[in-house]
Amino acid sequence: MFQPLGFEQRSIITSLGRIVYYTNTGSLWQDDTPKDERETLVFLHGFGGGSSAYEWSKVYPGFASDYRIIAPDLLGWGRSEHLGRNYQVEDYLKTIQEFLQQTCTHPVTAIASSLTAAIVIRLAIAHPDLFKSLILTTPAGLSDFGEDYSRSFFAQLASVPIVDRLLYSTGVATSNGIRSFLEQRQFAEPSRVYQEIVDAYLESAQQPNAEYTALSFVRGDLCFDLSLYIQQLTTPTAIIWGEKSQFTGPEIGRRLADLNPQAIKIFQHIEDVGLTPQLELPAVTIGLIRQFLPLLNS
Repeated sequence: MFQPLGFEQRSIITSLGRIVYYTNTGSLWQDDTPKDERETLVFLHGFGGGSSAYEWSKVYPGFASDYRIIAPDLLGWGRSEHLGRNYQVEDYLKTIQEFLQQTCTHPVTAIASSLTAAIVIRLAIAHPDLFKSLILTTPAGLSDFGEDYSRSFFAQLASVPIVDRLLYSTGVATSNGIRSFLEQRQFAEPSRVYQEIVDAYLESAQQPNAEYTALSFVRGDLCFDLSLYIQQLTTPTAIIWGEKSQFTGPEIGRRLADLNPQAIKIFQHIEDVGLTPQLELPAVTIGLIRQFLPLLNS
């Protein structure tokens, strides 16, 4: 699986299994600042067939000279442990909390995407001591403002035994399936999907038991209504939203942000980008994160 130059793979053990993460400990990023004195940026990928820390790998090296970087493969994704069971939101609230407690000694800036970003909001509400600030791309519970994602055709189809495994093996865990999804659903501009992205997603999607997490997501087991929680958030937050995100458009993001203007300091939509600006326009994403960090942490 793709690993940027100057980063090494490490792991920790949570109560639900082993989590692999990538961090900038290589000689390329050495300077005179002790590692434990640097501020920490934690990059958390979203969910979907083949997701992993690769999702942020074009962005986080841009901060490696100034920050301690941690980018995990969440439980059930990438090289982390894959449990042969259906996953629930509580599994990620618990394991992300344990991961931060084991790898970080001070509050961190979490940079997270999509459904994971919505879960991070809930975690920041329950444990504000873990976070200094949040920078989130397209944070949505996918059942926001009373919408019920689990009733959608795709969610219902993925709930049928045997059909669900067939759907995964033929439509998700193949090179053509991944490329088709990225080009038609995740990216605004299909020409931005290049072979390395497809290969990284495919390697993650073909890990043993990888179908359990992906199908839990597709069925809607991990979805919730973020609008019921977001007003309780107190951590300074910036939100980035792709204008052409097909699953949840920027109007949903703006409605969510308007529920808590005290905590959500910035809402920035990006034209001509889909669900994952960090993959589609990484240089722009780096620029925005650099702009937001001092505004949130001042």
